[in-house]
Amino acid sequence: MKIRSRHTPNAELQKIPPKERFNGKPVFTREPLTDKIEAKMVFMGGVLDTYEKLISHMLKQLPTPSPQEAGTHPASAVTPTAGGDAEVGDGGDIRAELSYILKKVQDLKLKGYREQEKLLRGLQALKHIQMDNFVIQSKALWELPWLYEEASTLTENIRMERRRRRRQARRAKTHLRV
Repeated sequence: MKIRSRHTPNAELQKIPPKERFNGKPVFTREPLTDKIEAKMVFMGGVLDTYEKLISHMLKQLPTPSPQEAGTHPASAVTPTAGGDAEVGDGGDIRAELSYILKKVQDLKLKGYREQEKLLRGLQALKHIQMDNFVIQSKALWELPWLYEEASTLTENIRMERRRRRRQARRAKTHLRV
């Protein structure tokens, strides 16, 4: 299901000129999307995680609705269209719209990106290793031979797998010709 909005949820709060919004510099690069499926999955897991944080932040920035206003809007102003896309109603409640989008992002992460989320958490933890800590430095040097061997074996296994696939593809071609 695609999510499409007729307006940016914060557009009512802050007008952003189209020249600035569509300046040719996307928030999320599309370059990694041309790589292998594993890389795509990790990248998209990171993008979904970022969207979850971004939308949650946007929800926190919204003013708290008064009890009178809260009852005047439908539970969600986002309605599916015939093409399967979701459209945001013009007069809909921004909080409900953002909550709907956030739920969709969370559902997608839960369904297909658990392993990638675990990997991303591990990568984020690597970023926070204390480089100045002598105990960390000593432990890292102690662990290096095992990790180096693991990394070397992994790249060698990938090369061997590629060779095996090429051989299988050649065999399949020769069987088709006969």
